[in-house]
Amino acid sequence: MFRALVLEKEGDVAAAHIRELDESALPPGEVTVRVEYSTLNYKDGLCLSPNGGGLVRNWPHIAGIDFAGTVEASDDARYKPGDRVVLTGWRVGEVHWGGYAQKARVKADWLVPLPAGLTTRQAMAVGTAGFTSMLAVLALEDHGLTPAKGEVLVTGAAGGVGSVAVAILARLGYQVAAVTGRPETEGYLRDLGASRIVPRAELAETVKRPLESETWAGCIDAVGGAMLARVLGQLKYGASAAAVGLAGGSGLPASVIPFLLRGVNLLGIDSVSKPYPDRVRAWDRIVTDLPMEKLEAMVRPAVLSDLPALGAAILKGEVQGRVVVDVNG
Repeated sequence: MFRALVLEKEGDVAAAHIRELDESALPPGEVTVRVEYSTLNYKDGLCLSPNGGGLVRNWPHIAGIDFAGTVEASDDARYKPGDRVVLTGWRVGEVHWGGYAQKARVKADWLVPLPAGLTTRQAMAVGTAGFTSMLAVLALEDHGLTPAKGEVLVTGAAGGVGSVAVAILARLGYQVAAVTGRPETEGYLRDLGASRIVPRAELAETVKRPLESETWAGCIDAVGGAMLARVLGQLKYGASAAAVGLAGGSGLPASVIPFLLRGVNLLGIDSVSKPYPDRVRAWDRIVTDLPMEKLEAMVRPAVLSDLPALGAAILKGEVQGRVVVDVNG
């Protein structure tokens, strides 16, 4: 038997309950993992909402789009009992049962060995949000970004993706401008390494001119919508913006002029189906480039019973940093 936060449909509304389940209830898969920690992401908030956020289609369901733990049983030669592993993406927690449980069973292809030097708790302090941040940094570097080129903008900076992005960029020697709509987070962001705080209102206006002053050497954008459109017109010649989220909307009311006259790049960052070698590369860079003391400063501990309320809070933009869920707590 194992304990899980189970989403169950009650009429037209889904509700979350902590249940004791038999291991035979787990879905098919080559590897059974004894989960130690999970985390909370925006998608988890959607899954925990009354209608499953449009992501959950089959009930009952176990959410949690990432987890870290120890292999308990494996039918795949790549993993053996006792191996420590991490999972992000592959629509686990959405289509497939996820990490809000003491056990999970998944395909071996979805797992990555936990890098040396990283605990399962630290891995979930990173989680999908931090993993996505690292992918964005790598994409910007691959397109020529270096600290010598100038300030890098991070939107939604106090959220999960933004917090890790600020800490990584600062560790690598970049000047980081952090965008936030919450003035009370300024101290938190400066402690992570932000050298400048940009009030959200300064970038919230819709595009008035397709090109503005060349300001940013790069951008990691967790907001999308009108803010991303505005930032595109402020990028330096040949600079890139890595798009990682849509908290401000999925539309992009932008002009093609920044692409044509400044040669800017808009880089889409997908963390769900990223190939295995890219995942390993990102996790290895997380170990070296994310200061663990900064990571710990972002952490808000939680247990399974806290998740319904935290899920609602993250959808309202009220969760700062990273929530680490002890599924055995």
